[in-house]
Parts: sequence; C-alpha cells; structure tokens
Amino acid sequence: MHGEYKVPGGKLVVADVELDARGEILESVVISGDFFLEPAEAILDIARYLTGMSAKATVSQLAGAVARAGEDAEFIGFSPEAVAIAVRRALGHATSWGDHRFDVIHDVPREPHLQMALDDVLAQELAAGRRGPTLRVWEWERNAVVIGSFQSVRNEIDPEGADRHGITVTRRVSGGGAMFIQPGNTITYSLYVPTSLVEGLSFEQSYAFLDDWVLGALREVGIDARYVPLNDIASPAGKIAGAAQKRYAAGAVLHHVTMAYDIDADAMLEVLRIGREKLSDKGTKSANKRVDPLRSQTGMAREDIIDAFLDHFQSRYSTAPGAVTDAELAAAHAQVEARFATEAWLRIVP
Repeated sequence: MHGEYKVPGGKLVVADVELDARGEILESVVISGDFFLEPAEAILDIARYLTGMSAKATVSQLAGAVARAGEDAEFIGFSPEAVAIAVRRALGHATSWGDHRFDVIHDVPREPHLQMALDDVLAQELAAGRRGPTLRVWEWERNAVVIGSFQSVRNEIDPEGADRHGITVTRRVSGGGAMFIQPGNTITYSLYVPTSLVEGLSFEQSYAFLDDWVLGALREVGIDARYVPLNDIASPAGKIAGAAQKRYAAGAVLHHVTMAYDIDADAMLEVLRIGREKLSDKGTKSANKRVDPLRSQTGMAREDIIDAFLDHFQSRYSTAPGAVTDAELAAAHAQVEARFATEAWLRIVP
C-alpha cells in the first residue's frame, strides 16, 4: 500500500507499507521522499521502529515512534508527523487531494445571513454524503461584518459606524476574528472537504495545508505569499487574508478565507472597535500599513484575480463545474429564519 504527504512549504514524504496476513500489523515499511535527513542511516531506524506497529495506530502513536527512532537525527523539510500521515494514507485512513474530485462554484451575490447558512448547509451535506468536496467562491450582496462564533457583538462593532456605512452584522459558525466586507473590495472562498483530507493534522497544520493552493495562485499573479500561523496569509507588504475553520463530528471540515482586494480603512475603523486595538498593538496608525490589498500588489481587476485563482485550483486538482442546488438553497433559507438571522444567534455572545 502506497501513501504520500507533501508538507506545506516543505518536502514530499512517501510510505510503502505491507501488512501481515491478518491485516493487523505493519510487516514492512519503506519511507522515501525528497526530504533531507542527517544522519542518513536514521531512515533505517525509522522503518525498523514502525515495523510491528498496529495498523490502527494513530498519527500521534506513529509520529512518536518516528521521533524515538530519529531522536538524534535532524529532520529537514519534513517531520515525524509527516511520516505518520504518509503511513496513515497508505493504510487508507487518510486521503489526499488526488483522491477527490472537487465541484467548483463561483456563486451569485447573496445576503450575509444566507451566506452563513449556506456555508453550514454545504458542509453538512458533504458530511451526509449528498455533496462531494467543493470549492465555493462567494459574492456579497451588501456591506457586512462577519464576526466569529465566539466574539462579542458589543466589543467588536461600533453601532453608529455600522449604521453610517450600511453594515449588516452576521455571525458565522467558525471561530476567529471579524471580517469587514465590502462587495467590490473582498474575495471570499470556502472549502468543504471530508475530515479524511486533514486526518492527523493539527488545526495549525490544516490551515496551511488547505490554503497551500492559494499561495501558488498568489505567486502566479505576482505576490510572494506565505502562511503566517495560525490563520493569516501575508506578503512582504502586509497581511492579505485571514482564514477560519470548523470541523464537524459527522466527518466534514469547513474552511473559509476572506481576502482584501481593496480596503476602505477609514470605514473599517469606524465600524470595528477591535481594529483600533489591533492597530495600536502593532504600533501603527494606518490599517493600510497592516493589510495590503491584492489590488495594489497586482494591478489586476478583482474578477481577473478570481479567474486566476480558479484556473490555478483547476490545474492542480480534479474538478468539475458545480452549483448550489435548489434543495441546499431551501435548507439555507430555512436556517436563516431558524438561526442565523435571529437575535438569539447574533447575540449569543452579547
């Protein structure tokens, strides 16, 4: 059995595994790849420590064995966890990008509460097996602030500023910070994937893993982008985007990202209280010095950047054109009424 794992920003790790006759024990393990390991002989110790382990061993257990085998070795471009994930993939417990076909949706403009509901519905539909893995690029129907599931409305939002700028405040199902949305100035996308794709990855690792493709897309449009833990995408000129994620017990992961194409920093600081605190903490007076939009770095139209992103994604993975179904949309509208537009949800953290 064969499994591969490409470390985001690092090297490829390959595991070739054979089980015993009962399929319970790792009888033979060969680890290879384009990584560096010093001393080189440690690769034999790694294989020896993995051999004889249970086929049901967790990533943590496998990584622990690899770490013990390489206790005095230097792992360059990979890690014990990367070896463990490759082994788990060989055993069929984890999947890779190449194991899936992704529906790609460039959606129509929708109002903010409906966007929140759709994100939740599409993830739940994937968990139920009624939808395959999907990339959805959003379009916004109006100005909005999207707060994280654990944020306080009164601590985040200046109500007078929100009224002045026609802001709809909505709350998403994932954690993280507030997103200031102006339809022509924002690029937002969501990935709905099975948990198996991030099996064995910590939250921090999975953020980088799921957004590795967009770093490639950004480089193609001329931006030297990198991931900044825990959940930011940045360039030498400043922050470009922030990500958030929710994992569902039923077997799905919702991962969404909002990117600044352009930014009205004055409006943002009139609406977001936390924006002022973050700026003071960073020792800068201008939001533009902290967030550097895609427009200024590329000179490209927003629509052209989105097209470049989608072309890059489709060049890397197996894809097919997709759409939100009538049943999904109906379920999302029902969730707006029952949950996402209610004061009970919006003020769950006052």
